[in-house]
Amino acid sequence: MTTPCPLNIKLLQKTKVLEVQFDNGERFVLSCEYLRVFSPSADVSGHGQSERKLVSGKKNVNIINIEAVGHYAVRLVFDDGHNTGIYSWETLYNLAVHHTANWQHYLQRLVAANANRATTDDG
Repeated sequence: MTTPCPLNIKLLQKTKVLEVQFDNGERFVLSCEYLRVFSPSADVSGHGQSERKLVSGKKNVNIINIEAVGHYAVRLVFDDGHNTGIYSWETLYNLAVHHTANWQHYLQRLVAANANRATTDDG
């Protein structure tokens, strides 16, 4: 089974979301915060699910640039300086399809770690 490829990736900076339309007809709206805390970069994801770092305080993070990486991925550049994650089409699609479960697990991990989504200057 082949992973769907994006036909269109649209950044809506005002609302801090990324709209992704795949060639199988599916369309997803993913928050910049979600994409940041689930970055596929080694400093966030480690070398497997058990090593995934809990990233907190990213409620207001935004994407400032999207860079093509060949014909198979994009690099998302965030306004907090993070720019090392390469989101392959497979990674982007899996993050989109599993958004609800991933997000619920993330929120549970925040509670368990006594951390939160807001930065210290959010109030």
